[in-house]
Amino acid sequence: MSTPSATSDVESSEDRFSASRPWRAKGVLARLVDADALVSADVHVATRLGAIGGEADEQVLLAIALTVRALREGSVCLALGEAATLDGVDTALLPALDEWHAAVRRSPLVADGVTGPADRPVRWVDGRVYLDRYWRDEQVVRRELHARLALVPFDEAALNSAVSRLFPRPDDGHQREAVRAAASRRLLVLTGGPGTGKTTTVARMVAALAATEPGLRVALAAPTGKAAARLQESVAAEIEQFGATDRDAVGHLHASTVHRLLGWRPGSTTRFLHGTQRPLPHDLVIVDEASMVSLELMARLAEAVRPDARLVLVGDPDQLASVEAGAVLGDLVASLSTGVVRLTRAHRFGAELGALAEAIRAGDADAVLALLRAGDEHREFIETAGERASAAEIAGLRADVESWGHALVGAARQGDASAALEALGRHRLLLAHREGPAGVAHWAAQAESWIAAATGARAWGMWPLGRPLLVTQNDRASGLFNGDTGVVISDGDDGALVAFGEPHSPMLVRTSRVPVVEPVLAMTVHRGQGSQFERVTVILPPAQSPLLTRELLYTAVTRARSFVRVIGTPDAVRAAVARPVRRASGLREPE
Repeated sequence: MSTPSATSDVESSEDRFSASRPWRAKGVLARLVDADALVSADVHVATRLGAIGGEADEQVLLAIALTVRALREGSVCLALGEAATLDGVDTALLPALDEWHAAVRRSPLVADGVTGPADRPVRWVDGRVYLDRYWRDEQVVRRELHARLALVPFDEAALNSAVSRLFPRPDDGHQREAVRAAASRRLLVLTGGPGTGKTTTVARMVAALAATEPGLRVALAAPTGKAAARLQESVAAEIEQFGATDRDAVGHLHASTVHRLLGWRPGSTTRFLHGTQRPLPHDLVIVDEASMVSLELMARLAEAVRPDARLVLVGDPDQLASVEAGAVLGDLVASLSTGVVRLTRAHRFGAELGALAEAIRAGDADAVLALLRAGDEHREFIETAGERASAAEIAGLRADVESWGHALVGAARQGDASAALEALGRHRLLLAHREGPAGVAHWAAQAESWIAAATGARAWGMWPLGRPLLVTQNDRASGLFNGDTGVVISDGDDGALVAFGEPHSPMLVRTSRVPVVEPVLAMTVHRGQGSQFERVTVILPPAQSPLLTRELLYTAVTRARSFVRVIGTPDAVRAAVARPVRRASGLREPE
């Protein structure tokens, strides 16, 4: 009974099995499917494991099915004592907790405790049920990261000199604390909201550490190609402001995706060239937007960083976590007693948007609504009477989209890649859902029709000029990765190119070499994470939507550099602020 074969269904079975009642579902599983508390994927994994391991106890199969559901929803495990709080679960259908624990622990499918057998597909630890591979990844992260918290020697005189030079302002106290923490331990978790200077601190941290360790080998990485490009651009701009000595010590830093840093292994999507047996050569590994890193990817990264190298995780734990299982950054911030530094003073993010973001983060719905309703050049709230906005209510949105479209199409027709990419970042529509009246599909079609009417742009065909595109698959051949965005522009003749990258350094790709892409006239908030736009419009779903959470609203609002418009009902705003995401994990528990 191998763990990989048993657990791989979690990743693929939702695509292969419908949400209708699976034919093998019986008893309590069938009733929970009827109540929409379970889907076929959950039941399929549980019944398959039961068949393989000779387990027919309904209590055990129920625990496994609910654990698979928890994974689908982003948790790493299921605390059986909290199963009654899950949406759609009737507490009358659940076994008595003591009996449930006992049944699970004696099952031949289950490894009981940390020292349980290694060949079981399910593990029970302190009342939590895991699919075994997720428990193992959690143990890797805990072991590798906690080991890095031990104090290490460093050249204190050289560091103090560098810190005084690089962080001279009185209000740089937290930045100086972060650099000293990075020097004295091999793990630093650097957090803070938007505009608090995280990447500025990273650049100066590298210079300070390079002053104490000549020849320091540094790797910069982020979960997506877009986030990596922004990291490299921000760090390079900061390095340009250094004196010659610090610039020379740091050298040229290149940022890549975490996947590219770890190295692709042919024929595998979950294993990499670098790992325990072949660690990364770098002395310092810095990962930005770490809130987006899943448990599995963090485990592979933790294994790949040399034990004597430093790892710096940078991000905002209040943003949406990975679309896959785990909320590692938030778990670390909540559980570590040392090695965490939070930056609190906003430098770039405007006070108006900063106040709104902080009210959301604090869970203060009254303050959020008051700030939105106050309205100014940075904030606007379109309170809809119902779930659908009227044409009058969205007139401002239409004007923004049309202005955006004019800039995109105009630059594209002239073949001006830099101008087209600059225009790409002026406005973005962000939504929680893909489908439905408050979904990406509906609003992308609406935006396309507005732009076509305003510009006369051809909206059909494979490569209409001015169309913004989103890469949806990693493609090493073209150097494009999932999350990269671009614009179709004229090649100067009758053909088209697609411009990717940043406005100051566009990358032009022939349409025949472009990987799998989709139009990006609107996008989910998850897709927008790691990017920023001058103006953002957030369209909220109905208040009862399970996707409407505090983290989603906070992430959406903090994508804006200068202006955010929120469209929805006051009830939807209140529901979002009042509903923080709770992902079950053992990483928050003490060792």
